[in-house]
Amino acid sequence: MKKLALVVFLAAVVAAAVWLLARREDPREVPFARARRQTLASIVRTNGKVEPVHRTPVATERGGVVAKVHAERGRRVRRGELLVELATEGAEKDLAAAEARIAEAQATLEMLEVGGRAADRAAADAAVAAAEEELATARRELESLTRLLEQQAATREEVLQAGDRVRKAELELDAQKRRRAALVTPADRAAAEARLRQALADREQAARRLAQSRIRAPSDGVIYDLPVRPGSYVQPGDPVAELGRLESLRVLIYVDEPELGGVAVGMPVIVTWDARPGKQWRGAVDKGATQIVKLGTRQVGEVIGDIDNSGLELVPGANVNIEIRSHVVENALTVPKEALRRRGETSGVLVLEGNQVAWRPVELGIASITHVEVVRGLPQD
Repeated sequence: MKKLALVVFLAAVVAAAVWLLARREDPREVPFARARRQTLASIVRTNGKVEPVHRTPVATERGGVVAKVHAERGRRVRRGELLVELATEGAEKDLAAAEARIAEAQATLEMLEVGGRAADRAAADAAVAAAEEELATARRELESLTRLLEQQAATREEVLQAGDRVRKAELELDAQKRRRAALVTPADRAAAEARLRQALADREQAARRLAQSRIRAPSDGVIYDLPVRPGSYVQPGDPVAELGRLESLRVLIYVDEPELGGVAVGMPVIVTWDARPGKQWRGAVDKGATQIVKLGTRQVGEVIGDIDNSGLELVPGANVNIEIRSHVVENALTVPKEALRRRGETSGVLVLEGNQVAWRPVELGIASITHVEVVRGLPQD
């Protein structure tokens, strides 16, 4: 039994040895591909966020409670369109009361301009007319008695009494004229003018409060931020909305730190959005990164790109996919990336020379997803 087991073991060892020898003798397969010339673009692929290029913040001039919100995020508005209303706190009543006081003061001034109230003027005019009539009668009587005295048909005492009557009538006429003039005094006019000025100031203040309670769009645009809700309280200067123009957009591009060296101003940018499959927006890098920031687990530079959005399909706040064509080489000699081999720090390729495979070091240029440029090391013909 032991001999049978030994024979089986030896047979297994021999079979394994034969198999290993056969494996060692099999030729090693190496994939080959032809080097070819083509336009090669080095592309940085990353993500970003869309923002308007032109921003117009809308802030409140006065504090108060938000009563109504007439707009919603993403809606296009026109200049002067009502966006938000604050509680007016009686501004309408104050405005109406000021208007009433203005009308009253203006009426008083008009009355003073013509000499006072109509009834008072009529009574004063009647009193002056009566005094004038009395004076005229007294003077006629004095003249008549004076002539009669010359004819010795009247006494001196009668003439003296008629003269006293004339003087009394003159004094009465002067008094009535002063009373009529006293219907309107400079103090009355000054008081009426002061009441008018105060009423006008009250109206202006109430109108300003009312206007500040109605917050309107300062320009045409699309609302892309609306932080207030009915019932919330705002302080003077707090933002209530932000408008943007969407014909051109700015995209904040998050470029990983190792790839920042390959990104420069003016490079073409292609934007895609998962919400619009198959749609592309094109633009260019406008500003390079000024600092490195942490984004989740990544260290990125924030690069700014401008893109055309004439169709208004892309909206602010969208998270988008970005391609930056960092370098483009026309008629580049390229090989597939899988054809590259490394020996230490040197990159190279295996070249078929007759029936032999030879290692050849190469100097590489830019790379796309699938191909890499060979600058030196292969025939450039």
